[in-house]
Amino acid sequence: MASTQRFDLRRRLVAEALGTAALLAVVIGSGIMGDRLDGGNVALALLGNALPTGAILVVLILALGPVSGAHFNPAVTLAFAIRREIPAGEALLYVSVQVIGGLVGALVAHAMFELPLLQVSETSRAGAAQWFSEWVATFGLVGTILGTLRFRPEAVAYAVGLYITAGYWFTASTSFANPAVTIARSFTDTFSGIFPAHAPAFVVAQLIGALAATLVIGWLLRPSLPERCAPARPGDGG
Repeated sequence: MASTQRFDLRRRLVAEALGTAALLAVVIGSGIMGDRLDGGNVALALLGNALPTGAILVVLILALGPVSGAHFNPAVTLAFAIRREIPAGEALLYVSVQVIGGLVGALVAHAMFELPLLQVSETSRAGAAQWFSEWVATFGLVGTILGTLRFRPEAVAYAVGLYITAGYWFTASTSFANPAVTIARSFTDTFSGIFPAHAPAFVVAQLIGALAATLVIGWLLRPSLPERCAPARPGDGG
């Protein structure tokens, strides 16, 4: 989510693929580990899934953000495409490698835990509450990115990691907030999985949430007053 002008498109696409693969390896791998160690305590397994996911997002954004912008998420790429900060053709390529990277990350997680590489999830995640949760999760994620980029760009990695960690706990869906993650998680029959037939509704909700956040937060952050008329900040003299 930083300037990527120094890197050609090929390198940016590889960074997006690697980052998304690493994200999914952690999401699924930590889910497997948490499930194995929780002793039947689902809350502990969820905590063991949430903390590594938030942590790896911080690492990946710090490491690869200067290369590709560290989207790792078609919903985020959609937001930047709407804002004309990435050309439509490049956005489509970003989305393609994000999906491919996510699938590779699932295979990596399965290999690390000596599970069958090719799986299909049987975990049901459906219903209006789940779909609305994904809308809320993605709206909040895109809003977090846009707001932090506007006022504290150096803190984007930490803001995203913290938001997703919180999202695991305050949403009924455990905050996928990412179409590439959703697709990849439909191909793992582990703690993190989602039944493939239920994935499309998640993706639709995520994309609508990203669109809504781009419009609403974009409007919110657009100054409407001259600088001299702006409200005083705490600590200002006068």
